[in-house]
Amino acid sequence: MTLQDGGGPSGRPTALLKVYALASRAALPLAYRRVARKLAAHGTDPARIVERLGHPTQERADGPLLWLHAASVGESLSVLRLIAQLGQMHPGLNFLLTSGTATSAQMLATRLPPRCVHQFAPLDSPACVGRFLDHWRPDGGVFIESEMWPNMLRLAAARGVPLALLNARISDRSARGWARLGGTARHLLGLFAMIHTQDARTAAHLADLGAPDARQGANLKAMSGPLPCDAPALADLRADVADRPVWTAASTHPGEEEIALSAHKAVLAELPRALMILVPRHPDRAGAIAQMIGHAGLTYTRRSAGAGPEAGAQVYLADTLGELGLWYALAPVACVAGSFTPVGGHNPFEAAHAGAAVLHGPLYANFAESYAQMDAAGAARQVADAQDLGRAVRHLLATPADLGAMQDAARQFAAAQDDALEDLAATLCAALKLG
Repeated sequence: MTLQDGGGPSGRPTALLKVYALASRAALPLAYRRVARKLAAHGTDPARIVERLGHPTQERADGPLLWLHAASVGESLSVLRLIAQLGQMHPGLNFLLTSGTATSAQMLATRLPPRCVHQFAPLDSPACVGRFLDHWRPDGGVFIESEMWPNMLRLAAARGVPLALLNARISDRSARGWARLGGTARHLLGLFAMIHTQDARTAAHLADLGAPDARQGANLKAMSGPLPCDAPALADLRADVADRPVWTAASTHPGEEEIALSAHKAVLAELPRALMILVPRHPDRAGAIAQMIGHAGLTYTRRSAGAGPEAGAQVYLADTLGELGLWYALAPVACVAGSFTPVGGHNPFEAAHAGAAVLHGPLYANFAESYAQMDAAGAARQVADAQDLGRAVRHLLATPADLGAMQDAARQFAAAQDDALEDLAATLCAALKLG
């Protein structure tokens, strides 16, 4: 498909987009049954599941409304500080944050900034999106990272809603796929009044696809600030840990717990009182992970059972949701997982904001530029495997001067990202004609 097929920012939608709209209508019953089952299985309030059909469960506030859409947990949390900044700049502006997962809704429930509500995003079918837009009538729309749903974008733009794409990221493989869509890609990208990318590679890819005005900026996740941390809980945990050497293996995926446990056994060989806080990305895997810890010959306690990191425990299984800020604040060394298996890495700035020295594996495509900068600044360090991880943790925990220098570098690197937040908010307001 080429630009001559009718695609382009001001042209009619391509044949592919018309086919997609028809297919999304036909697939709606099956798609809704699937997402409804998934939300119900994660304990979502049944009354809220219909939000996926575009039915609202809250009233729209009077006055201008900015709609921000993010896929899941990481993207949703990354935008909260931006919303707060925009709220300070424009006291009359209200906010609607949409996402698609039960976990994101649970995490956002207690963290929403003032004048902000959360709803599940409508499925990308014309009827669902139409109902959603009829009720919420947004004055601007912001899509985070790779959330480019064709019907959402086209129907919002058709109603005159100015749109922005923030923190865009596209891999080489995805760029090749989009390139095959020709005018369709150009048409969708042309609907955005502003495109902000998190790396130079994405800006180049989007320019090739027909968005020459895409501009690289600071990673939105770098500006998201420290994770929330319950101060009394942290004080209790510090009392439990006392003077034990402690490190965190955070957001682990299948295959990474084995690496962390092997590394910790190497740490224990030199520092027998050491404690590892093991934080699985998905706490529902905790039962299998507990068995894995036992098979490794290590003792453990579980957060979900109400236990603390008792003196006899070599591993503390932090199998709860929403407490990652606690573990980063408690441990001076944090290995940010998702980087030893082909997941693409997870947000290293959260650990850096807490003042933790950051270790990571070699597979971090989602944060390639960020990790390159952090490593160069001495705020983070790449390790290759379990043996290398154990060696790095052992050295840092046993060498206070080196650990302190790395922690200071991490704090300084994280603090430097805050300066870009106000600039991004101002640029967004100008592009969407807010205020």
